[in-house]
Amino acid sequence: MPWAIAAVLLLFQSLWLPAMAQADFASLPQDEKMARRFPQPVRVGDLIGLPVLDDQDSTIGYTSDVVRTPDGRVRLIVPYRRWFGGESRLVAVPIETVVILGRHLNALEFPPASFDKAPTFVATQATPIGRDEIIRIAIGRR
Repeated sequence: MPWAIAAVLLLFQSLWLPAMAQADFASLPQDEKMARRFPQPVRVGDLIGLPVLDDQDSTIGYTSDVVRTPDGRVRLIVPYRRWFGGESRLVAVPIETVVILGRHLNALEFPPASFDKAPTFVATQATPIGRDEIIRIAIGRR
């Protein structure tokens, strides 16, 4: 009988606790989520041209620039178009919502629906960051 209790406890820990931890993680602010993803230094120029992928590994766009907003936030500028052949527009993606995974970026917290809803980026809204400057970006894994 003691082994049955231990088995139930193990099952409880493996099923309920991770789900509870995921729910807690989902409610965190974007800055805190990024901090828990072990952000690492990266040269801005190395981010230019990297593809930005969604959760289905479809390419949303390619990073064309990295800028800093007046409040000090870093944004990746991605030309985005919803359908093939349509006009593309620039979208400012918060650095806190993406992770780097090898030679591409995953938009973990910025799904395609967010790209659709995001306002078109205007260059006067932010200052470009020099290509040799170092910023921090979260690390992704599969």
